[in-house]
Amino acid sequence: MYDGENAEEGRKTFYVSVQAGQVLTDPEAAAYELVITASEEEADQLKQLFGDLSSMDEAQTSHFLQMAIAMNDDSIMNGGYDEILQQIYRFLYERGTDETKHVIEGMGIL
Repeated sequence: MYDGENAEEGRKTFYVSVQAGQVLTDPEAAAYELVITASEEEADQLKQLFGDLSSMDEAQTSHFLQMAIAMNDDSIMNGGYDEILQQIYRFLYERGTDETKHVIEGMGIL
C-alpha cells in the first residue's frame, strides 16, 4: 500500500531529504530525495540521527578545525560525521522503497 499509511503494520510513507535533514509526511511540503516506509517511532529515530549529524558537524568544525589545519588532514573532522551519515543511509536503505534502495546502492556508500 503506497497511500501514505499501512494500518496493518502502523507504517507510513515518509519523504526524506538527507541534504536538508528533513523527514516529511507530505511530498509537496519540500524537496526530498528518498522515500521510506516506517513507523512514527522509526521516523523519530531518523530525525534524531539527523540531529546527531548536525551536532557532530558543528562540534567537529569548532573543535577540530585548528588541529585539521595544522595537520592538513580533513579526515580528522570527517570521521564521526561520516559514521553518522552511514548510519542514516543504512537506516534509509533498510526501510526504503525499491527506488530508494537503488539510489543508495548507486551511491556506493554502504
